[in-house]
Amino acid sequence: MEAAVSIIFRWLHVVAGITWIGLLYFFNAVNFRFAKVSTPEERPAHFTKFMPIALAWFRYAALVTFLVGLVLAWLEYWKTGDFVTTDSAKTILVGMILGTIMFLNVWIFIWPNQKKIIEASQKGEKPDPQWAKTALTFSRINTVLSFPMLLDMVASKHFPMDWAQLALWDIGAAIVAGVVLFIVQR
Repeated sequence: MEAAVSIIFRWLHVVAGITWIGLLYFFNAVNFRFAKVSTPEERPAHFTKFMPIALAWFRYAALVTFLVGLVLAWLEYWKTGDFVTTDSAKTILVGMILGTIMFLNVWIFIWPNQKKIIEASQKGEKPDPQWAKTALTFSRINTVLSFPMLLDMVASKHFPMDWAQLALWDIGAAIVAGVVLFIVQR
């Protein structure tokens, strides 16, 4: 029974995570470029019709991914007392820390600022440019953090790492993410 519960939660974690990170990449690679080339007349419809739906999927996928991840951490590591005693636990812990930062960025910085933009657009008002700048900054931070986070999530079972390896690989993954983000947003 416990194996079935673990499989179900792992599947939910992967599906919600794909939705969350997929939308994160969409916002940073596609939506960002659309905003740059769209006309002022096109933007209100984009922010009043499209963005509320896309951002609902985005933030709730983040919430499900985070909560189910906590359940998986309990099932796989914490209930046996393995917080950082094995390389696998160290690897998943670092991935979880990165995922937690990303989750908090969604709910504390990205969504509240996007919500202000949507509400202003719905009222026919001009949104404060600082709202978009803040949301974009934290969205880019999440994009960069997603590369090492995803590496750690996969590596925890397939290539568990000690602290030194984690630092090296995660810094490398973050650099690659920064380069990709730079190229995509040109």
